[in-house]
Amino acid sequence: MRYSIAKSITKALLCGTVLLGPVGCSDFLDEQPPSNLQPDNFFTIPDHAEAGLAAVYADTRFFGGGAGIFSSNWQLLEAMTGTSTTETAQNSDLNNLYSLSHDGNTAHVVNYWNGLYRVIANANLVLDRVPAITPMPDAQKAKILGEARFLRAWAYFTAVRLWGDIPLITKPQTATSEDFLPARAPQENVYNLIVEDLKAAEAAGLPWMDASGRVNLAAVKTQLAKVYLTMAGFPLAKGATHYKLAADKALEVITYANANPGTINLFPTFEDVHRESLKNRTEHLFQLQYNAVVAGNPMDNFYGNFKPINFNGPTGTGSSIPTLSFYNSYETGDLRTKDQEGYFYTTYFTNGTGARFELGRPYVFKHFNRTSNGTQGVAGTRNNNLNVPQIRFAETLLIFAEAQNEVGGPTAATVEALKRIRDRAKLNTPALGTFTQNSFREAVWRERWYEFCYEQITWFDMVRLRKVFNETTKGFDNFVGHVNLSTNKALEQKHLLLPLPRPEMLNNPNLKTQNPGYPN
Repeated sequence: MRYSIAKSITKALLCGTVLLGPVGCSDFLDEQPPSNLQPDNFFTIPDHAEAGLAAVYADTRFFGGGAGIFSSNWQLLEAMTGTSTTETAQNSDLNNLYSLSHDGNTAHVVNYWNGLYRVIANANLVLDRVPAITPMPDAQKAKILGEARFLRAWAYFTAVRLWGDIPLITKPQTATSEDFLPARAPQENVYNLIVEDLKAAEAAGLPWMDASGRVNLAAVKTQLAKVYLTMAGFPLAKGATHYKLAADKALEVITYANANPGTINLFPTFEDVHRESLKNRTEHLFQLQYNAVVAGNPMDNFYGNFKPINFNGPTGTGSSIPTLSFYNSYETGDLRTKDQEGYFYTTYFTNGTGARFELGRPYVFKHFNRTSNGTQGVAGTRNNNLNVPQIRFAETLLIFAEAQNEVGGPTAATVEALKRIRDRAKLNTPALGTFTQNSFREAVWRERWYEFCYEQITWFDMVRLRKVFNETTKGFDNFVGHVNLSTNKALEQKHLLLPLPRPEMLNNPNLKTQNPGYPN
């Protein structure tokens, strides 16, 4: 963490430009070199605040960073679910995740920790230094601080679900800081900060949607609903009070969307979910921002193993591919499995634009960009500017359906929320009277597995529910003892948390005990 914090401070200080007047030769030795930017002399004007916030957004792209050959950081949240496997098996760290034999040295584990705490460190700088900038319009300042608090909450929410008790850092750190080597804080304290941050962001004057990709009110409210839903389940087990909070908060977004369907809505087609021209719009409430000039979309490890699907000819690694057992578990007729229309393709066009050819099996095309890669008869731009979804309106609907059902059983409103998801998939939804509370609960869970697969959501559902979808029975097994069919390996109690990264434990003796079940 020491390295992460120091690097974060440096990045924040280099993200803007300080304009200096002429410096005479006689003054030179008395002046601070203009390249020696420090937090105290950087956060002085509104442009610095914007630049500091831009550094926080930029740091979220650790998500797509490399984790060795044929692997990316994001695969941490896919490999363990049992819904994906690999065609290449050339990355030992990724193989360890698939086989549930990962430890504190696994690259993805280390990279995720460093990446999340880098986001937190830069957000802390913004939150600490921007309030003192003057003159600065109050509305601009409030908006920047609200966005920074959302991004800090996003990072902490991810971290606390992965590692449990974690260091809780809310101020910029230096080598002389009292808590430069912080101990782990109880999970409940971390969740309290997350809720506090999101409530502050909610009151920051953000627009309901923002096509530029900056944090918006719909994202904040849905994220808060998601946090409450998680707190209601494991490990905090807050129960009914927090299911009610989750349902009410999600309903605020749904109510606004129903009144403004041109602003927030489900996309009419699954193709729209990964259409470059629709990023940050309609269903996409929050996305990680990618642009080929800075960083292109990082999801190409889903591409099949050296298939000629774009202008490069044989391309892709196939290091994350859907298991056939999961793909085959979808209901008959589910549009999400239909080639060239859903989230999985079984054919594409030779070199992106030529004749259609068989891929040989279904692959995940949920993050495939036809604009950049090309489609039949239309050349691609070769610039993959597609964003990575983090919060879709589809999730808002299913959060409401699940949480409200836990409050008092299924209602017409909860069934309608579920029905909207299934309607798009061309599936029939049973009438309200056919559901019990338990059957509706599992119907919503199944829909979450099918709708949000390969969006780095499923693992977190497994942990908060302590349940895993059984692709054979279509029911739900207890987490502990469930066998991932991709590797025939059973999940254990220890897998509910990741191991703390070994480099962090070596650098910070205050972290002390490793998470249960992993070598210290």
